[in-house]
Order: sequence, then C-alpha cells, then structure tokens
Amino acid sequence: MVEEITVAEVAEQLRGGRAPFVLLDVREPWEREIAAIHPSIHIPLAEVSQRLDELPRDRQVVVYCHSGARSAMVAGFLHTRGFPRVANLEGGIDAWALEIDPELQRY
Repeated sequence: MVEEITVAEVAEQLRGGRAPFVLLDVREPWEREIAAIHPSIHIPLAEVSQRLDELPRDRQVVVYCHSGARSAMVAGFLHTRGFPRVANLEGGIDAWALEIDPELQRY
C-alpha cells in the first residue's frame, strides 16, 4: 500500500526548504495551466510509464493530481516499478487550494 501525505506536511517541508521529496504532477497540461504547486515535475498520467527515467529513485516521489485519485494510481504504479519511496498527496491540488493557498484558482 502506498503512503498518503497531507498537504500540511508537504507545505511544511517546502516552507522549511528541506523537502526530501520530488513533487510529481500527473494532471493534464490544461489543468497545470490553471494551477500548480511549485516546484514540481509535470508528467501527465498517460506518459508516466514512458518517462520513468525522469524521476529520481534516490528521493521520495510525492504524486499529485486534482483530488488524489489519479495520483494514487500512479503512486501504486511507481511502487511496482521499483521506486522505493512513493506517496500520494491526500486530496490533491484541490486540498492544497483549500488548506494551504486559498489564492490558487480552483477548478
């Protein structure tokens, strides 16, 4: 089972400048144009399996999407492909907008 991480935990680590993870945005390009969490790598869901070499295996990968469903699938996929530390961002960017950055546009 893949670990879940809250938006508060991610925000705290990003604010502290000590983020031991890489954020992976698996949403579609049009979604990223509306809102994104920075810094993050953008690889749409349909491209993840072909672009695994762009992801570090020596750091935790925190996957996010709009609400957490697609990212949970990708996190599980990465785990089966040998990524030792993968987490799903609970609630996705929508939770981020609600709890962390209310100025971020919701969709």
